[in-house]
Amino acid sequence: MTDIALTIPALHAAYAAGTPVARVIAQVYDRIAEVGDPAIFITLLPQDEVLEAARALGPYDPARSLWGVPFAVKDNVDVAGCPTTAACPAFAYMAVEDAFVVARLKAAGALCIGKTNLDQFATGLVGVRSPYGVPLNALDAAIVPGGSSAGSAVAVAQGIVTLALGTDTAGSGRVPAALNNIVGLKPSLGALSATGVVPACRSIETVSIFGLTVQDAWRAYQATCVYDPADAYARPFAAPALSPAPPVLKVGIPSPQSIRFFGDVVQSASFDEAVSLLGSSGAVIVEVDFAPLYAVAAMLYDGAWVAERYTVIEDLLKSDPEAILPVTRKIICTAESLSAADAFRGMYRLKELARLAEPSLAGLDLLCVPTIPTFYTVQDLKDDPVTPNSNFGTYTNFVNLLNMCGLAVPTPARSDGRPGSVTLLAQAGQDHLLAAVALGLEAAGDRTLGATQWPVPAQPLSPAPLADTITIAVCGAHMSGLPLNGDLVARGAVFVGKARTNADYRFYALPGGPPYRPGLVRVEPGHGAEIALELWAMPLAGFGSFMQTVPSPLGIGTVQLSDGGKVYGFICENRATDGARDITDFADWRRFLQDQS
Repeated sequence: MTDIALTIPALHAAYAAGTPVARVIAQVYDRIAEVGDPAIFITLLPQDEVLEAARALGPYDPARSLWGVPFAVKDNVDVAGCPTTAACPAFAYMAVEDAFVVARLKAAGALCIGKTNLDQFATGLVGVRSPYGVPLNALDAAIVPGGSSAGSAVAVAQGIVTLALGTDTAGSGRVPAALNNIVGLKPSLGALSATGVVPACRSIETVSIFGLTVQDAWRAYQATCVYDPADAYARPFAAPALSPAPPVLKVGIPSPQSIRFFGDVVQSASFDEAVSLLGSSGAVIVEVDFAPLYAVAAMLYDGAWVAERYTVIEDLLKSDPEAILPVTRKIICTAESLSAADAFRGMYRLKELARLAEPSLAGLDLLCVPTIPTFYTVQDLKDDPVTPNSNFGTYTNFVNLLNMCGLAVPTPARSDGRPGSVTLLAQAGQDHLLAAVALGLEAAGDRTLGATQWPVPAQPLSPAPLADTITIAVCGAHMSGLPLNGDLVARGAVFVGKARTNADYRFYALPGGPPYRPGLVRVEPGHGAEIALELWAMPLAGFGSFMQTVPSPLGIGTVQLSDGGKVYGFICENRATDGARDITDFADWRRFLQDQS
């Protein structure tokens, strides 16, 4: 039988055409046998049990966003009826209930296949620190699979499952994605519930999502991004449908003086190519000194945060220390030399370093970094279990400490055939922006998904307004990349598309500033021009506070569009044109600004 590509659109198209879910389940288990890697799963559910869960779904229901989608779960996240081991047999317990995120995936119609291998207690970025064996990298068995979410990443990359849950404290949801040519989404802290998850560093870690494509990972994020009052760290975040990225973004990259590849010139060239892709899409590239960020990264294991890991396994360390792998025990037991005073000194130092980084990051929409600085083999880790692991965290360790969201996205393969990958980073709550930008990067070049032969699918986005939002037309300083765009983004607004007014408007550069603002004034038909607009969809909950930022003589009213439609947008009182410069001939605020520079 011909394999069905395990992307969500392909699966749902097959189901809609009458393909029975039993065929997909059979394909999953046939693929497990074909791959023949017993170290991917710690617990693999019997095929009959998964079929029973599928039968309970009833007929195909397109209203359930993940109907019939196979997924796997990192074995530090509870699945009812399965042991949770955190890759330590002595720690194992039988989970009575699904973790909150697992329950959400099942409610959306997804089918759990099993529990995946990991670096013990999620301590590591290499994927080789497990008593259950080492999962083989899906692309090259000589290379480490990456960790700590090794089994989850490999299961997705091998085309066994569509999605997999991981966790991410230091990059465990991003590094394995880069090493296996897949997408790794590290959400904002609190967006995904940690109820039912064995913590590593509870104050900074998140459940993460692996997918073959950005849209698949995002659909899983939408299903799981639900506020959980039982999780003390939970925060209500929006998970809107994906829309196009704003046309102009300021993207920070490590400066040539601060970028680190540890001698890997091929990786350096791959990153430069990815940055060029961003630039060709209209992004403004800004070089940033990463020294303060590297200093933050060093604190994750050298500072008091390692004590959080200690709290999780303190009892086991005292009762049966030999049950813990020597490398894991050595890392976590450094906490025994730390005091409460050290913890406070660490928190103070983190704040100081974050403040030092602020000037360099100010005004940026996002960062783009290499997901990993270089590659390491299994033999490299045998020779040195620590240094390669530390180097893998170069561009990941600081992210959680600084409360950023991140998304690792595949880029065209390196010149030597190894997978390319960059990670997009932004402040908490900007997960949607990262996914929108990542869509363009994953589509570049000639690439297949993970280790499969499935091509990267075309995934067009609909510019339709989002539910529970108000679409606002902006024509000046609130446009993407301009000084007041943050007033929109901070309220969860997302870019919908470009538009123009009809020809009944005149355009003025108003006095005052900075920030400098234009005025859009409706006039008699035939006396104006079509003026360039951007359309942004803002959650209704944020619209009231946004209105408070709009100063007289500007206001929000109805704007007539060139296609005959109407939308709310910025308008200006006629009286404001006294002393203002008529810039209608420019018909575009950006063109006017460029003319003034």
